[in-house]
Amino acid sequence: MKSAVKSSKVNRAWLNDHVNDTYVKLAQKDGYRARAAYKLQEIDETLHVIKPGQLVVDLGSTPGAWSQYVRRKLSPKSATGGGAASGTLNGKIVALDILPMEPIEGVLFIQGDIREESVLAELAEKIQGEKVDVVISDMAPNLSGISSADAARVEHLVELALEFAHDHLKPEGVLVAKVFHGGSYDILAKRFRETFMTVKRIKPKASRDRSSETFLIGMGLKKG
Repeated sequence: MKSAVKSSKVNRAWLNDHVNDTYVKLAQKDGYRARAAYKLQEIDETLHVIKPGQLVVDLGSTPGAWSQYVRRKLSPKSATGGGAASGTLNGKIVALDILPMEPIEGVLFIQGDIREESVLAELAEKIQGEKVDVVISDMAPNLSGISSADAARVEHLVELALEFAHDHLKPEGVLVAKVFHGGSYDILAKRFRETFMTVKRIKPKASRDRSSETFLIGMGLKKG
């Protein structure tokens, strides 16, 4: 009974924080599906990675806030603001998630598990042999609370994003990937340094203070 009461208090506290969250309110105002859009926005405004004319692949896309942000950046002459999908799309966006995602105008969506070869093959088919300008990955596993197991799950998903980027990015391409401080962070940071000429780490203001998430950005593939 005590644990149920405690859980109820935690849920109420989370709901209160969520409702009063600045970025939640901004997302509602700007038409984004989630506050996560502002994490990508800060990364992009800092490093200028997303530009009209690009091919962008969004891994772990649901509910679609990152794809909405990219859609807006690829339509710079759009008359409407926020997360609305509007204006002529100058570029291409392919999104992938294991969960369903409500359609976004101009975004090609694949529902599937990136860990499956058939899904990776479908993703490769959607980009039609083109080299990708930017891969953005907000993928995260369902965490169990067992640190060693969770670290392994996080590492595996980021490794898959790294492998996809290595195989499909243009030489000057960029990978933005969510990672977590913990058992796998140093390993993943090392893999980024081995794969890319420049590696940056950014914890956006929209990431909650209590969250261990941060983002690694790899720019320019190393040869070989």
